[in-house]
Amino acid sequence: MGKNKYHILVVDDDDKIKELIKQFLTEKNFIVSTASNAEEAKIKINIFDFNLMVLDVMMPGQSGYELTKELKQTRNIPIILLTAKGEVENRIHGLELGADDYLGKPFEPQELLLRINNIIKSNIKQNNIEKNKIGMAELNLSKMTIKLNEKVQKINSAEKRVLLKMLSSPGKIFSRDEIGKISQISKERSIDVMITRLRKKIEVNPKNPKFLQTVRGSGYVLWIK
Repeated sequence: MGKNKYHILVVDDDDKIKELIKQFLTEKNFIVSTASNAEEAKIKINIFDFNLMVLDVMMPGQSGYELTKELKQTRNIPIILLTAKGEVENRIHGLELGADDYLGKPFEPQELLLRINNIIKSNIKQNNIEKNKIGMAELNLSKMTIKLNEKVQKINSAEKRVLLKMLSSPGKIFSRDEIGKISQISKERSIDVMITRLRKKIEVNPKNPKFLQTVRGSGYVLWIK
C-alpha cells in the first residue's frame, strides 16, 4: 500500500490466528490492532478510526454476526467476516447483515490481502465521489449536504443516489427511465421536480444551468468543471 498506512482491527478469540494475521499484515505495511472478543473490539473502535475490520464469526459472547449488525447501524467501517463455516447460507447471512466480504477458514493470507486491498480501493473511490465539487457547490454526500454560497442544504436519499450515479459517469446522458430506477421514483413529473430541486442546490443560476443540464428528448446530463 506504499507509504499510506491503513489501520486494521483483527478480532478473533484464537490467539494463534490473530497473531499470524497481525504479523502478515504488518509486513505488508498496515497498522494492525487486535481484539479477542466483541466487547474489546467496541472499546478500540471508540478510540481509533479503523479503515477496515477482519472479524471472526464464532466468538464467545457476542458473535461476529451480531457485532456486524450492531456496528453497521451506526458506523461505516468495512468488515470482512472470517468463519470455519463455509456453507452458502452462512455467507449470505453475513452479507445481508452488512458485511463487505466473507472468507472461510482455512484461508491463504494472500487472499485476505487481496480482499482487503479491493475494499480499501473501493472505499477511496466512493469517498472521492461523496466529497466532491460541482462548480462552486461543495458536496458531502456521506452527510447528505450541499454547500453553495455559504448556504448548506440537505438532500434526501433519492437525490443522493442520483448524484452518486451521475458523478461516477460525468457527461453521460441519463434517461428519465434510468433516473427513475436510480431514485426509485416512478412518475416523470416527480423526476423533473427532483432535478429542479437539485439544480437549486448546485447551480448559481438554476434557470440557466451550467452543470446539471437537460438534453431535449433524451434526459439529463451532469458536467463537472
